[in-house]
Amino acid sequence: MLVADRDGGLVELNGAARQLWSDAVRGDKLRDTVPSWLAEAHGRFTDGTSCGAVRTAGAVADRFFEAHPTPTDEGDVVWWLVDDTDRRLAEAALAGTRRRTALLADVSSQLLSTLNLTRCLEATARMATDHLAEAAVLVAPPQGRRHPLTYAFRGGPVTRVTASVEVRDLPGLAEALQGFPPVPARWIDPARLPGWSRPAGFREPVGSVIVAPLPGHGVSAGALVLLRSSGEQAFSDDDELFARLFAARAGAALSAARLYTEQSSITATLMRELLPPRLESVHGVEYAGAYRPARDNEHIGGDFYDVHPGAGPTEESLVTLGDVAGKGLDAAVLTGKIRNTLHALLPLATDHVRMLTLLNKALLSSPHTRFATLVLASVRRRGSEVALRLTSAGHLPPLIVRADGTVEEAATRGSLIGALPRVTATTARVTLRPGETCLLYTDGVTEARGGPLGGELFGEHRLKRVLAECAGLPAEAVVERIQMLTAQWLGPGSHDDIATVAIGAPRVADRTVADGRGRARSTTRRRIP
Repeated sequence: MLVADRDGGLVELNGAARQLWSDAVRGDKLRDTVPSWLAEAHGRFTDGTSCGAVRTAGAVADRFFEAHPTPTDEGDVVWWLVDDTDRRLAEAALAGTRRRTALLADVSSQLLSTLNLTRCLEATARMATDHLAEAAVLVAPPQGRRHPLTYAFRGGPVTRVTASVEVRDLPGLAEALQGFPPVPARWIDPARLPGWSRPAGFREPVGSVIVAPLPGHGVSAGALVLLRSSGEQAFSDDDELFARLFAARAGAALSAARLYTEQSSITATLMRELLPPRLESVHGVEYAGAYRPARDNEHIGGDFYDVHPGAGPTEESLVTLGDVAGKGLDAAVLTGKIRNTLHALLPLATDHVRMLTLLNKALLSSPHTRFATLVLASVRRRGSEVALRLTSAGHLPPLIVRADGTVEEAATRGSLIGALPRVTATTARVTLRPGETCLLYTDGVTEARGGPLGGELFGEHRLKRVLAECAGLPAEAVVERIQMLTAQWLGPGSHDDIATVAIGAPRVADRTVADGRGRARSTTRRRIP
């Protein structure tokens, strides 16, 4: 407490006030003794220019005070000074904690909003320079002997390189990459930083460094190196704590993105093996296929087809088309096993029943409880005609489209694969003349439910009528026509897997020679009258 007269002269100081102004004596002017904020407040209070009660606050030395005036009967003013330092520090700490909590929530939101690993790396480096440091280097786990590095500095671009670096040149980095706690910033000498540890455009001398691990799901997601120039305040203990919290959020997001990227890569690799192949003309025979899974987002399902070209124009090619019970990924796994087994049995393709018998044994010995239907077609070009051997194993018999529009059903029947201990099947022999087509299809075509009222099956009768209209068309056009009409019939409704394969004897006869890969290239053409 201090007392001053109306003219601003010091009248009295109590013991606590004298600790602040030890040299002050009675009669000293306030403006020469106390801080300006308090002297100016006294002037406003005594000359009546203030509106209402005067209440002011300001710093004295390293403390912060609120000052409240009280007039005395003698005309003096008593100023009561209340130390408000601790409250203000607590409020500032609370505000800082709230701000950092909000920032961490924003970090999690932004980083977890993308599962793209590259964007996640770049966003982490950019947010680190926006909120923690002037420059940042994100060191990802090694790929072989090289580390992916993501650089960013305030006001500059984010860059990514993969380089061979010696992580032990930067204290704490080797440990951070293994997931160990960070080395305190005060233990790192900025002058000994290796050249690769700073962005190329960051030319300021480094004054303070933090190396924080990026913890992932069971394994380290990398390490984050934060740099402040010598002109900035060095990292404090609070800064280091916040950097660790930031790194924990970033590590979780990066780990999730890396796991998603790895799983996507594995899925894409498996998908390439499970997807039906693209078909084209082989040894002078037209092949065309189309596939539509029941679940468009999965791209694969229980229907499948393959064409295995013969070793040369005089050798038979084998076409397989099948339908595994069920839909989705589980059914697709079994289709992959069936396709691989059939590929291994190609040397036995001259005997369809034997192939089916061995395939049946393989499925019965597997843990799968699903069964499948299948149709085999051995194809050989003979002059201008195409000779077929067709065998159905519980599958819909192939349809033959003659040049005059007649649609015939191949005379082949057989039992399911993977359901009974013994397979029975009959093989039909068919000859296609120029312009004629054989269609293999799954029940997803005939059982497509839609139409004007949405509940009618597409049906075999309607399919045959459509095929009659396709007489003379190339195999590719036949498949496209069926797929288009089936899609229109279904509309937006659900459906089973749909697969179709057309085998055609072209209207233009090709004299071909093998190109050494089981394919053929045309040498001359002549029109069949």
